[in-house]
Amino acid sequence: MPFSNSHNLLKTKFSAEDEYPDLSVHNNHMAKVLTLDLYAKLREKKTSSGCTVDDKLPADEEYPDLSAHNNHMAKVLTLELYKKLRNRATASGVTVDDIIQTGVDNPGHPYIMTVGCAAGDEDCYDVFHELFDPVIKDRHGGYGPTDQHKTDLNCDNLQGGDDLDPNYVLSSRVRTGRSIRGFCLPPHCSRGERRAIEKLSVEALASLEGDLSGRYYALKNMTDAEQQQLIDDHFLFDKPVSPLLLASGMARDWPDARGIWHNDNKTFLVWINEEDHLRVISMQKGGNLREVFSRFCTGLTQIETLFKSKGYEFMWNPHLGYILTCPSNLGTGLRAGVHIKLPHLGKHEKFGEILKRLRLQKRGTGGVDTAAVGGVFDVSNADRLGFSEVELVQMVVDGVKLLIEMEKRLEKGQCIEDLMPAQK
Repeated sequence: MPFSNSHNLLKTKFSAEDEYPDLSVHNNHMAKVLTLDLYAKLREKKTSSGCTVDDKLPADEEYPDLSAHNNHMAKVLTLELYKKLRNRATASGVTVDDIIQTGVDNPGHPYIMTVGCAAGDEDCYDVFHELFDPVIKDRHGGYGPTDQHKTDLNCDNLQGGDDLDPNYVLSSRVRTGRSIRGFCLPPHCSRGERRAIEKLSVEALASLEGDLSGRYYALKNMTDAEQQQLIDDHFLFDKPVSPLLLASGMARDWPDARGIWHNDNKTFLVWINEEDHLRVISMQKGGNLREVFSRFCTGLTQIETLFKSKGYEFMWNPHLGYILTCPSNLGTGLRAGVHIKLPHLGKHEKFGEILKRLRLQKRGTGGVDTAAVGGVFDVSNADRLGFSEVELVQMVVDGVKLLIEMEKRLEKGQCIEDLMPAQK
């Protein structure tokens, strides 16, 4: 099956004990039978078809039907390209069929262009560049194969951001993802890899001090009280239910080796082994986005230093920046956003055009595909790749200030035509 634990060729680096599934709460016949000894005996066996049964059939017969699909992958993957890529594999065993499965199973929304592919390891972006390069170019506004990404995590380079009107800005948040080099990405990683990532991450995070000092909560070991508290704090992530994530294999072995770490002040949060190896989030109430970004940069830099001290580094290259599972998050992986009250502007016929010109995007406060409630929107940067972290947060700071000025005008029944921004 695509992205299954079985055809990850790097899992042999881990012992049977490391790869044995946690079946302690399972109630099925397999769990009654599969002991560790039996698993150790069977894990290297395979049928005569192995993992390459598709190679025995012509590409024309294996090429997916993409005629009704609306995603970036489907626009790029012709039969000729599929023929060219189908016999390739990365060192860990990721194939083009693994990469495209999420886009094949999820045709997409008629009006929303989804990505339609996901990387199984860092090498995918190189081995299958004929697929990824045009997808990235299409998704990231023309970003080409020879373009160089910019990284800037020096919060001192941000202008302003500490004075967003708290009467309109309810909360501020900055998040990104990070992948640890040497391990497969979540769609393809084995149990042993996932557990090793959790162990490394928990050890590194335990070394944070001062305002960043905190505690780790493993999903499978949470008490009811801890779970409820994390739900109340809006920190908890649960097993993915999105077909996009399920089809790519990210929910395998859930909740094994997944967890949440947060500092004592509940303003700095790390998700482990969700859509990416790490999701790092800085947030707080009010409109001081500068303080949120400063904590984000400090914490992220300290985490990277701690990983390096253990002999590991984050996946990064000069062209794509930080490497993450979904091509949409390449580069910075950064989403800086605010929950902002815009009851008047939110109803204005040009609201969408204004956001587009400011390179911002909106969603409901409940997340992707949710509607705004009470005129409160989640407004954030639309770009990830080709701009530095500081540049993206600056776009949000400057854009939010303008949105608030427009909202104040509309409250008084005044025109906002003279405030219409030029395209950034």
